Amino acid sequence: MPLATARTPCDAADHFLPEAEVSGFDREGVSRHLAGAGLDFDPRQPFRQFSGGLANRNYLVEIDGRPAVLRRPPAGPLPPGAHDMAREHRVLTGLSACLPFVPQSLHYCPDRSVIGVPFQIVEYRSGLVVRDALPPGRDAVDVSARLSQVLVDTIAQIHAVDSESCGLSGLGRPQGFVDRAVAGWTKRGLLVADEGASAIVEALGRWLSRRPFRDEPHGLIHLDFKLDNMILDPGTLEVRAVIDWDMGTVGNTLFDFSAMLSYWGETGDPPALTGPVMMPTAQPGFWTRTEASARYCELTGRDPANLADFRILALFRLAVVYLQLHRQWADGRVKGARYEGFRDRGEQLLAHVWDMARERPD
Repeated sequence: MPLATARTPCDAADHFLPEAEVSGFDREGVSRHLAGAGLDFDPRQPFRQFSGGLANRNYLVEIDGRPAVLRRPPAGPLPPGAHDMAREHRVLTGLSACLPFVPQSLHYCPDRSVIGVPFQIVEYRSGLVVRDALPPGRDAVDVSARLSQVLVDTIAQIHAVDSESCGLSGLGRPQGFVDRAVAGWTKRGLLVADEGASAIVEALGRWLSRRPFRDEPHGLIHLDFKLDNMILDPGTLEVRAVIDWDMGTVGNTLFDFSAMLSYWGETGDPPALTGPVMMPTAQPGFWTRTEASARYCELTGRDPANLADFRILALFRLAVVYLQLHRQWADGRVKGARYEGFRDRGEQLLAHVWDMARERPD
């Protein structure tokens, strides 16, 4: 039975930012550039910016009379490895032929003179996007259990992909992936943390650098896999699309799974693990993190022994992301009141993760 109130972004105004928060782009420049690639874009189209993304900017546009998504990074200096439209274009081009739920990249523009940053045009797929609340119209417990299965089964399917056979040979540097992640997120955290939080960032970086992580198993990873980066069939909750591949690479799949778990709050979790950007997994019917991990390891054959340490690394990363987003907001590079509290949330999460680390055996 279809969800009675499910709507697609094309007919649901709440999928778009209010006009005051929209960051525009040079529509005339885009029109001229796309015309050179044989694509028709009418510059008189209104700005319709999707509300879901916290950093990258996504706009519903018409290309050749059909809906598509213009996708671009935020303005200003960017964290290393993030918001990479060239990499995302390559990943989508390869994976769309191998996984039915990966949309095609229709065009990539590396020329910064067009709108100031590289951008791409991506295939639009309509459907249901679940953010921090469950869709109405069906039994919440049944929907929660179904979404739990869809999340875990889909990330396991991504990790099973043979990237070489999808034309992604040489993507990423899997050897040393975890060491680079620890060093990289420590460096990024120190760039955006205030004095008090910097001490925790340094302490967590040292602690994580001593943990017995292994680089294996390698596989294709998404690095921001969560409910609001999935577009679902409103009736069956089957996956129609997995989006936001700008960090996609080949690396440690347990870290990617743990990154998903960093958004997976539960009843009884501290406030740092609830609220903005978290999935609605604390609601009745969702699997626990332990149940999700057991299902994932059953599907993939992965050894869950290091999952606790990987989750600490993933939560450390999420805390730094909060601080980065707050800095972008403070610098005026992103708009919206939702970013104002991200520094406090990031610092609270850092303190919680440091408590988790100190409770782990040496």
